Amino acid sequence: MKDLYYYQDSMIREFKANVERSGVEEDGRPYVVLSNTAFYPTGGGQPHDTGVINGVRVIDVEKVENEIRHYLEGDSVTLTGEVTGILEWDRRFDHMQQHCGQHILSATFVELFDFATVSFHLGSEIVTIDLNTDSVTEEQLALVEKRANEIILENRPIETKWITKEELSEYPLRKDVSVEEDIRLVIIPDYDYNGCGGTHPTSTGQVSLLKIMGTEKMKKNIRVSFVCGNRVLKQLSMRKRVLSEVARNLSVPEEEAAVALQKVMKDAKSTEKSLGEAQDALLVFEAKELVTNSRENNIVAANFENRTVQTLQKLGRAIVADNQDVVALLVSENEGKLQFVAAKGAKFGLSMKEVSTKVLPLINGKGGGNDALVQGGGEKIISAESLLNEMKNVLL
Repeated sequence: MKDLYYYQDSMIREFKANVERSGVEEDGRPYVVLSNTAFYPTGGGQPHDTGVINGVRVIDVEKVENEIRHYLEGDSVTLTGEVTGILEWDRRFDHMQQHCGQHILSATFVELFDFATVSFHLGSEIVTIDLNTDSVTEEQLALVEKRANEIILENRPIETKWITKEELSEYPLRKDVSVEEDIRLVIIPDYDYNGCGGTHPTSTGQVSLLKIMGTEKMKKNIRVSFVCGNRVLKQLSMRKRVLSEVARNLSVPEEEAAVALQKVMKDAKSTEKSLGEAQDALLVFEAKELVTNSRENNIVAANFENRTVQTLQKLGRAIVADNQDVVALLVSENEGKLQFVAAKGAKFGLSMKEVSTKVLPLINGKGGGNDALVQGGGEKIISAESLLNEMKNVLL
């Protein structure tokens, strides 16, 4: 382990090695094993490197038992003898920035508030750590971010050291190590001592900048999302673009966009409420029209197109509210599906469940409700008019 190129010098971008063997996994993925490598395999929360070996693209790297397999996008038979490996450096350096930033952030949470990190995930856009606490305030986050960036700007050296299990007690480790041998420490002198098998830059200054993006509750822990280095610039660029677009649409300066958006949302909610009240009033008027024009044998029946079940429910309730001896049967066709509502007034004796029990099998449907009102929906196996007639037949 100690002799691997990515451990000897994490800044190596290109290397030479010999092909020891090649193979194909059961899932069909070809791979090669080299005498040495600078390609980091997935592990310890850090994703694998990518790049090329003699021009053949490396798309995945995994440690399988005691060898590192380089999975290829192409045939491995052309790779023999001495080969040249070239890392996709932007990806590797990004991973080193994020991983080192995680060490600094985790150490800072311990230093300031004694919050330990219980898990770490390095995603393609955002990095997260889970803290063993059920709450973190905005003030605490601000202090941690400020302190972490101070450590970065001090450009402290980052050291690595291989030690034995017996030597562990000589170092103030942030957390216990999980291995018995090949113990590798990543050290920021006088600040963080941590067992880690990942790759890191040679100084904290190479992390450049750390920005906490937000938090969320995760069972009994708090998940902190953050980014480092070039990802901060990407996030800033994206947010600037979104903010500019919002401000342009609101016709306000960017610094006034939040207040303007709040006003628009408040006005929209007021308009939505007024519109809902107007729609309910129209439904009451429509209910009276249906009772006047469509009532037959104490049944008010009608079918529609593109009416939601919620609208049918409101219309049904409005019909029977002032006509307690009436039943409302309403059907709507929506995007090739049929939906229905059956509602009865207080003086009508039959349960509406008898209606749904009869008609749901006719449309392979599902529904629910109670004696006073049922609703359901299903496939358009029969026409809306036929479904309405079947509902009438139950009552007649």
